Amino acid sequence: MRGRRQIHASCVDRDGAGVLLLGQPGAGKSDLALRLLDHGFALVADDQVLIEDGEAAAPAALAGLLEVRGLGLVHLPYRERTRLALAVALDGAPPPRLPPPETDPWSGLPLLRLDPFAASAPSRIALALDCALGRRTAAAGGFAP
Repeated sequence: MRGRRQIHASCVDRDGAGVLLLGQPGAGKSDLALRLLDHGFALVADDQVLIEDGEAAAPAALAGLLEVRGLGLVHLPYRERTRLALAVALDGAPPPRLPPPETDPWSGLPLLRLDPFAASAPSRIALALDCALGRRTAAAGGFAP
């Protein structure tokens, strides 16, 4: 993850650890970012994320903006940058019960696959982030040692 790159994604932060939300347009990245704000996360970037040497930030023109479908672009408090710790792939397919460990091929970050519209999605991301940071351990599945 060396160098600088701008990608179509969203990013949130919790306690200095960034979560990169990856998916096609309309996959639910912004909606999930909005729900994560109610779970102790802070907005870093929506729609476009600048990544440089493992850190994420919003492009200046989009800093502090979150697209809320049916409402528009809303100004929100945001973190200027975060150190990335987890990638989340939003593909809409139900994930396997006990997935094998997986990493995002571009960033090398631990990867969680989930349905962004599942009611438990924000809680699953919080648990996966804790596992990725070594704050919790998993007995089996993608984040087990």
